[in-house]
Formats: sequence, C-alpha cells, structure tokens
Amino acid sequence: QVQLVESGGGLVQPGGSLRLSCAASGSVFSINTMAWYRQAPGKQRELVAQITSGGATIYADSVKGRFTISRDNGKNTGYLQMNSPKPEDTAVYYCNAGTIVSGLVIDYWGQGTQVTVSS
Repeated sequence: QVQLVESGGGLVQPGGSLRLSCAASGSVFSINTMAWYRQAPGKQRELVAQITSGGATIYADSVKGRFTISRDNGKNTGYLQMNSPKPEDTAVYYCNAGTIVSGLVIDYWGQGTQVTVSS
C-alpha cells in the first residue's frame, strides 16, 4: 500500500508560480512512476506530467515549457512546479503513483488539491 498526500494548492495569479508537493509513504520501494493529473469541472481527468524512477518525463502539450515535474527519492516526494499558469489550468490536481508488485501494476491516488488561477 502507498499513501499519497498532496499540498501546495491554492489561488495563484496568471503569470505567477506555484509548487505542488506529493508526499508518499508506505511501500514506497514499489513506486515506479509518479505523475500529476488534473480534473476541471465538467471535464475528464487528464495527465499533466509523469516522471519515471529513472527521471524520464512526459508532459501534456498544454503545459510543456511552463510546468516541471520532479521527484526526490530520498524524501519520497514528488513535485510539480507550475510557472506562468493560465486560467485554463484551474482544476483539482491529483498525485498518482504507479507501482509494480509481483508483476502487477497498481495505481495509487492522492486526495487532490485545488488550484485556481485567477486575477
């Protein structure tokens, strides 16, 4: 089992910056990928960014060049640095950990943190 707790959400002005954190606990040794997803009202949950245990990253086209995903394996924490956010980035952001246990892929989710981009 892996527990994920997000923090750092809130209100940010367009063009500002915000950093989300995701603290993992439990069977952290089993974590392969960490990712951030988001869900805006009336929309499906979508992948924002993902980072593997080796540091490879992927980003949604809408956030490339503005958001940066990273992880500190020593602290069992993942981060999403949001620079120059736009109003359309407003959503609930969820941390995801992809684990591999006995050959099975199991996903864990945090409770979500609200990010509102508005002046």
